[in-house]
Amino acid sequence: MSDMRLVVTGAAGRMGRMLVKAIQAAPGLSLSAAVEHEGSFALGQDAGVLAGVGEIGVPITDDPLTAFVAADGVVDFSTPAATVRFAALAAQARIAHVVGTTGLADADLDRLAAAAWHTAIVRSGNMSLGVNLLAALVKRVARTLGEEFDVEIVEMHHRMKVDAPSGTALLLGEAAAEGRAIDLSTRSVRGRDGVTGARPPGDIGFATLRGGSVVGDHRVVFAGEGERIELAHLAEDRAIFARGALKAALWARGRKPGLYAMTDVLDIHDA
Repeated sequence: MSDMRLVVTGAAGRMGRMLVKAIQAAPGLSLSAAVEHEGSFALGQDAGVLAGVGEIGVPITDDPLTAFVAADGVVDFSTPAATVRFAALAAQARIAHVVGTTGLADADLDRLAAAAWHTAIVRSGNMSLGVNLLAALVKRVARTLGEEFDVEIVEMHHRMKVDAPSGTALLLGEAAAEGRAIDLSTRSVRGRDGVTGARPPGDIGFATLRGGSVVGDHRVVFAGEGERIELAHLAEDRAIFARGALKAALWARGRKPGLYAMTDVLDIHDA
């Protein structure tokens, strides 16, 4: 089979450049196009030069439709508004869409689900193997332990991150909620301030830290009477997210339309 031709969106961003670099080093993949928003400083620049791998003959463009039509898949770590637009275009072009964008609202997720009727979409709040294994463990522990163990999720990222809690924290919260058979949207606590009263049993708490250049630290705490279980993942290099996203793209190639997760890619539906 020929190399899978991929489009990278947000190609001038931190993750976009990492993806371009990873594609150049990955067997079975080639960079078909690199996309940025209209007016970006990077338009016309060589994507390889911007990523630090040298000239590769792929100029950055603001024309995603033309790029998608000539590709087999798109890897998308952009913004919620851009992602829903790209999802419609990927569905129109019938190419696989890997979504690592965080901060998606319920309405955005509904639009992704609609696009998934026409193409394969792999979406995850975190593409790393380690985090998805952690989520499977969190689900298992939450299912095993009763509500006498409180669940708290603590995350820290660099100062430039714009959404909170992180997509990874929410992924872990969903895993805990699934393990407890509860609805995270009605049983989560996103912040505490002032006189909050006693902690309601069964809720899942989130704490957000921001600062420095932290790539991503996540810790899930199961706190019981007299004992505490902590599961953690520390990301030291964004390359782990790029590698996971490319693995997802290869997996999704030729896959029937549907909305998939990294648990499908890694075949770890239950722990």
